[in-house]
Amino acid sequence: MSDAIRKVVVDLGERRYDILVGAGLIADAGTHLKPLLRRARIAVVTDETVARLHLPALQESLDVAGIYHDTIVLPQGESTKSFAQLEKLTEWLLETGIERGDIVVALGGGVIGDLTGFAAAILRRGVDFVQIPTTLLSQVDSSVGGKTGINTRQGKNLAGAFHQPRLVLADVAALETLPMREFLAGYAEVVKYGLIGDRAFFDWLEENLDRLKEGDREARVQAIVKSCEAKAATVAADERESGVRALLNLGHTFGHALEAATGFSQRLVHGEGVAVGMALAFDLSARLGFCPGQDAVRVRRHLARAGLPSRLADVPGTLPDADALIALMGQDKKVQDGKLTFILARAVGEAFITRDVDPDALRTLLREREPA
Repeated sequence: MSDAIRKVVVDLGERRYDILVGAGLIADAGTHLKPLLRRARIAVVTDETVARLHLPALQESLDVAGIYHDTIVLPQGESTKSFAQLEKLTEWLLETGIERGDIVVALGGGVIGDLTGFAAAILRRGVDFVQIPTTLLSQVDSSVGGKTGINTRQGKNLAGAFHQPRLVLADVAALETLPMREFLAGYAEVVKYGLIGDRAFFDWLEENLDRLKEGDREARVQAIVKSCEAKAATVAADERESGVRALLNLGHTFGHALEAATGFSQRLVHGEGVAVGMALAFDLSARLGFCPGQDAVRVRRHLARAGLPSRLADVPGTLPDADALIALMGQDKKVQDGKLTFILARAVGEAFITRDVDPDALRTLLREREPA
């Protein structure tokens, strides 16, 4: 298996940046960070679990590169994406003396990346940050594209800002420390890219699922690069989600509602909610006559074979009724004029955006708790 470093460019003109994908990037981070620095100091933000697993390698790399570093270790989990932790982090960064022109490094999964990016966006009206994502979900999704934010009582990611990183270092070796549940949660986002616009990639995933789950680095690098290429192209075309970038939310309108319904808890982590949401989106597409029923079945079967939930019945515990779930979906950021935005599909690899979904069909789907 090759450990060669691959590069994907997010082309945003003067704000373009690289995503580097490969093994050993955390241990060599200082080399990649030093050219970006105005002065040789950074602030590192991480969580308790990642600090134990990966912080020593990063700190050693920074020491070797002659980069002074301060570190804050935050609690693990979705509850860290809060106003309370945002305040704590922002105050710490100011006390540490981070200035415009300095860099804040997010070492961790999507929670740390989203929170750190938001703090960097508002600190002194904007300081630079670098993403070092350590989960598959963050490597293929949340670390790329500049969406940052926190959760509120009303829903997920409802306070935030667009703030692009200067660099993303996706170390595939970090995935080897992930529990399988966390790896699969990220895999749901990988599947998403095939379902949105690349049927051939979905075919490849069906063929290589076992290699990916078993830890084949070459296969994992290929999946991450392909996912990042898809996201980079979409972000370059529509940075602030006024059009085609909304396609990246396949499964998310359902998924975010399910996360809220389960209290943003370990009952249902983000990627699992997306997996159920994607299956529901294809079921709804088939019911409305947009998509062949066999494609909906194919999607659900692949998610189930991967070990992901693919039905409402797979969500542990009780869920709110259909009307309550629809109300939660109404808190989605993409609601316009009171209408929900859905990403549906005409086939595997052919997603589209619509705000014209029959409410009765949606309600029937959610009431049945089982796929058609």
